[in-house]
Amino acid sequence: MKRLFAILLMALPLPMAAQTPPQSTDGAAMAILTVVPDRLFEETEAGRTATDRYQQASQALLNENRGLEAALATEERVLTEKRATLPVEDFRRMADAFDDKAQQIRRDQDAKSLRITRQRDLDRQLFFQAALPVLAGLMREKRALVILDRSSVFLSFDVIDITDEAVVELNNTLGDGTQVFQSAPETPAP
Repeated sequence: MKRLFAILLMALPLPMAAQTPPQSTDGAAMAILTVVPDRLFEETEAGRTATDRYQQASQALLNENRGLEAALATEERVLTEKRATLPVEDFRRMADAFDDKAQQIRRDQDAKSLRITRQRDLDRQLFFQAALPVLAGLMREKRALVILDRSSVFLSFDVIDITDEAVVELNNTLGDGTQVFQSAPETPAP
């Protein structure tokens, strides 16, 4: 019954008075702002730089993996062809060596993939660390006490969302993120 009431309550249109943001008694806006963090990252030049770094490293690893797969397939085919002409012990030794080599390549490539993922995560962390002073400046400018992730807010007025404004400020301040990501080592090319 309570759930039905909540659904009905949400479906009702808000009265006009409830569509304007509340004001404090001195006329200042209430001290809560929201942002969409993913949009901050995805829509800023610095965020796109980090995304490009990740995509380039991932593509290079993918290309390397394809080359290794082709080389291993060729080597396996040659080994299979030799099976009929080799003594069993010689073939077994060669097959075991091939398996060991394939397993080591897989471990090496998995380690490279993990490094690329860690680099992506570090770049994102560095971006948000660099964004904090910019967001704090917007808080001071708007006399806000808090900025919340919009996805964690149940209901709010659109006017408290500063994502678009923050994207502009971050682009002006961070540019393409060159300085932000200088402290992060580039993921080595495969």
